[in-house]
Amino acid sequence: MAYGFIGFLGWGIFWISFIVAIILFAKYKKMYIVFYLISIALYIFTAGFVIDVFELKEFGILSTLVISAVIFMSLGFYLSKVVHLNPVQARSK
Repeated sequence: MAYGFIGFLGWGIFWISFIVAIILFAKYKKMYIVFYLISIALYIFTAGFVIDVFELKEFGILSTLVISAVIFMSLGFYLSKVVHLNPVQARSK
């Protein structure tokens, strides 16, 4: 059942978040909102794709979501420590 319901769900989430990102960027002129929505849509699409392709059951789904959440939290923490912008640079971008 690969590429079944999750494929439609993933593409639906992608296009909805893409349209919302364009609207929010046009309104606020801030790029971080667009990347935030892209990351959420990509996370949902990727987790759903893995669950659908490997036909995971309850424990597999839970494991996939936990592992991906830990990876993204670790990556976010690491990038927050590595990438430093002083307030003047942050306001000018």
